[in-house]
Amino acid sequence: MHPLEESGPGEQALHAALMADPRRKVPQRELDAVEDADARDNYRLVLAFRDRLVQAGTVEACYMSLFKAPVDIPPLFVEQMVHVILRNILDGCDDPLLLRAAECLFRDQKATIQEGHALVADLETVEMHAAGNRYGSIGRLIVEAGALGKVDLDVLDRPNAALYWERESRYDTVISLTYGRPALEALGGVLEMWVKHFLRIGVRVQPIRRIEEARWAWHIGLDAESTAILNELWSGSEVEQGRMQRILALFALQFDDPRTMRADLAGRTIYLALCATEEGAVRMKPQNLLTSLPLHET
Repeated sequence: MHPLEESGPGEQALHAALMADPRRKVPQRELDAVEDADARDNYRLVLAFRDRLVQAGTVEACYMSLFKAPVDIPPLFVEQMVHVILRNILDGCDDPLLLRAAECLFRDQKATIQEGHALVADLETVEMHAAGNRYGSIGRLIVEAGALGKVDLDVLDRPNAALYWERESRYDTVISLTYGRPALEALGGVLEMWVKHFLRIGVRVQPIRRIEEARWAWHIGLDAESTAILNELWSGSEVEQGRMQRILALFALQFDDPRTMRADLAGRTIYLALCATEEGAVRMKPQNLLTSLPLHET
């Protein structure tokens, strides 16, 4: 049975009205007429998000407006906006590794580090299909480490990257963020395009093994954990080894034109980091890269 067939007449009437005119104003009396309390709350959330999108004019403008104040929409909506924006940025892309790396910006990942391999798989897929029993060669390492459970995993690399086209909607491939692996280079490329799309400036984002500068000028954590770790390291605090091992990737970002940087930082390298939580979850916040770059103020 379709969910609407189980709903009351108030919800059915509101649904029909919005299908006929998705931008119509919904008076309070129509919301009050929805019999189910959870459904009323859902409509309020969706309508508030719709109004925000319409007012902003573009998905990008709406996305950027979210971070000027505490975020007041469900995280799922934010992730879906990132997905839509990346779909636009990567339209026509024929590189499966770029497309798979881009998923890290809008879908939580599950990470494990095994014998020097930093591997990430889609968190929701891991949790939903933990009973699978066929693995790729490196994917087996994840399962044996006990970090991802029993999931059917294949690690994408250049030789087998075409697998992605058959399984892109299943989110069941793994990428290695180990230094020197092509998927890590691809993630850096996605970050370059992300900055270019929003800020209209060119940057180069290159993976690095470690930060060599003892007192670097600027850093940006791509998630909450990496922000905390980089802040502690920069201030001279000692970070416990277990936490350090959660750093999955480091990048050096350089501006194509140093004049677009803040004058006192022009030409300096900006360091980026991506980490996993203690539970192995990777929750990237791509907005950090847009809101924290030291840009020249015009």
